[in-house]
Amino acid sequence: MPSEPVSPLVERFRVHLVDERGVSPHTVRNYLSDLVAFEQYLRVQRAGLENALHAHVRGWLGTLAVDQAATSRARKLASVKGFYRFCVRKKLLLRNPAGAVRSPKLPKSLPRVLPVEEVFALVDAPEVERVLGLRDRAILEVLYGGGLRVSELVGLSLGDLDLRGRVLHVLGKGRKERLCPLNEAAVDALKEWLTRRGQLLAVPQPKQDPDALFLNHRGGRLTARSIARHLDRYVLKAGLQRKTSPHAMRHSFATHLLGSGADIRSIQELLGHSSLSTTQRYTEVSWDKLQEIYDKAHPRA
Repeated sequence: MPSEPVSPLVERFRVHLVDERGVSPHTVRNYLSDLVAFEQYLRVQRAGLENALHAHVRGWLGTLAVDQAATSRARKLASVKGFYRFCVRKKLLLRNPAGAVRSPKLPKSLPRVLPVEEVFALVDAPEVERVLGLRDRAILEVLYGGGLRVSELVGLSLGDLDLRGRVLHVLGKGRKERLCPLNEAAVDALKEWLTRRGQLLAVPQPKQDPDALFLNHRGGRLTARSIARHLDRYVLKAGLQRKTSPHAMRHSFATHLLGSGADIRSIQELLGHSSLSTTQRYTEVSWDKLQEIYDKAHPRA
């Protein structure tokens, strides 16, 4: 959270994000940091959130353009727009000065995807003779086999796992629940991990979390940052020539499904995307495969 106290309007918005929308703490911090920075700019302009004008929002974005990338500026503008939409909807303010401000043009980027053979090499990298290796093997199998966000993975508890049904109960963005099917490799890896998971809880230590599905070496719940760090280590061990991330495993999951003929609406459900347009980014990655399917299937092709 920002070090200085936030204004009453921003505090109302914070409560809305946490209690009504179920936004993650990381995202809430970003929203508040962006709004505090905008407020500081407004003070220099002898204005405030209550009486800011369209020109103030554009001027603020102009100052950011000096040293910030378009993606950062777009995110900060989205924070301000979201704040004012909330204020107008709740009748806290009469107008949205950011409503007509255009977002910076963003460079078009495709999801980073690993080839199937590299995913297999990565999943096979942990040393399964060790309890932490079993844990990491299960984590990689679930990330790739279920297409989970890393935040969803670290939030998993034992009660979310149904091994008999081969399914995970996942709490996604905005506290939306969905079911993620697990393949046999992921189920087998989870079973092996669970047989030795108790070893990490054998010695009582502070901040242990017996309910967490995945534990750190002290028996506490893993964080997204620690999973990314472990993944970096396995990328080196597997001899991969590219840096990857937990989210790249999710992208690979979706792209490989699409390339094997899965329909995009099913992939949307599996990923937990609220909008089909988000899922459609993966069609660009697999266009060659889609063109091949079209050429074979269409009567006029």
